[in-house]
Amino acid sequence: MTTTTRRRLELVLVTLLVIAVVAAGAMWLRQRSASQATAAKEEKARPSVAVAPVKRMNLDETLTVAAEFRPFQEVNVYAKVAGYVKQMRVDVGDKVKAGDVLAVLEIPELEDELRRAYAAVERANQEVARAKANYDDAHLTYQRLAEVIKEQPNLVAQQEIDQSRAKDDAAKAGWDAAQSAVREAVATRARYITLLGYSKITAPFTGVITKRFADTGSLVGAGTSSNGQGLVRLSQLDPLRLVLPVPESAVPRLRDGASVEVLVNATQERIAGQVARISGEVAMDTRTMHVEVDVPNKQLKLAPGMYASATLVQESRQGVLSVPVEAVPNRKGQAALVYVLGKDNRLEERSLTLGLETPEHIEVKSGAGENELVVVGGRGYQPGQLVEPKLLAEKATR
Repeated sequence: MTTTTRRRLELVLVTLLVIAVVAAGAMWLRQRSASQATAAKEEKARPSVAVAPVKRMNLDETLTVAAEFRPFQEVNVYAKVAGYVKQMRVDVGDKVKAGDVLAVLEIPELEDELRRAYAAVERANQEVARAKANYDDAHLTYQRLAEVIKEQPNLVAQQEIDQSRAKDDAAKAGWDAAQSAVREAVATRARYITLLGYSKITAPFTGVITKRFADTGSLVGAGTSSNGQGLVRLSQLDPLRLVLPVPESAVPRLRDGASVEVLVNATQERIAGQVARISGEVAMDTRTMHVEVDVPNKQLKLAPGMYASATLVQESRQGVLSVPVEAVPNRKGQAALVYVLGKDNRLEERSLTLGLETPEHIEVKSGAGENELVVVGGRGYQPGQLVEPKLLAEKATR
């Protein structure tokens, strides 16, 4: 091969190589441009989705019912005996303590009966003294005769001895009867003293006078009679009873000591309390159960008849995984299909097992781990779809 031919061949090879390199470069540029275009298209088509993290928190299932305040104790105070009102020492709104005198009655008949009872005791004591003297005399006579018989058996007739013994026994019986009469007279006197003590009407417990039924000079009957008239109404206002009508459906989860949050409608005050009493019976007319909460009221700012909203904790879970309820719209019983944000912001379809539900959150028993991001309102998406996540703002807690 000549030198000229060899040079021509080398030139052809170089030319072919350059052409091949240029073609390869052009193809790479086209592929790169296509890939960038595809990526740009996907980036442009990537939807923005709201996501919420799976968090551990304490969940409480609650029931809110309308409730009413009532006095802890309330009673109409009556007179034990009939009489005229001599003094009324209290009026509506007065605060009294247990044992304070509320009213004083004037009872002339009882005063007369008491004087007669004192006189009867004096007479009975006099009769005892007389009977005791008779017994002492009869007993001494019988003892003397008995001693004489021992020394001289035939000196006194047996009939005389028998008569003396009978007098002694009769005198002893008379003395015993007189003593019984004294005890009876003393008991009668004590009874009238007790009845006259009822002329002072006292407060049975600490509270507030909420009604007044009698004035000075009024004639009031005994509380045990059909015409008995109360003098005042006394209400214990610290604490108050908050009565909750709990629906029949919530009764199985009622328990003593359950937490209750009370919102007083009139003052917007929030009070923490506990279930104090459960009636245990569902009312036939309302299909509710009577439940009570004791609410402190030292300043007497609350009054019977006020309404409140009571939120009762029925079930509580501590430190469980949970998501917002908006994240599980497609629920079927205790299961739900959701989208979870995977690698490279691609969606993964998961099946969740659910538990306790509150108005804002729902427990996740399985299907998602702590801190994973769950799509909120996951409709119209596809598994593997590329998305742009936006963290859902948490709701402000009260």
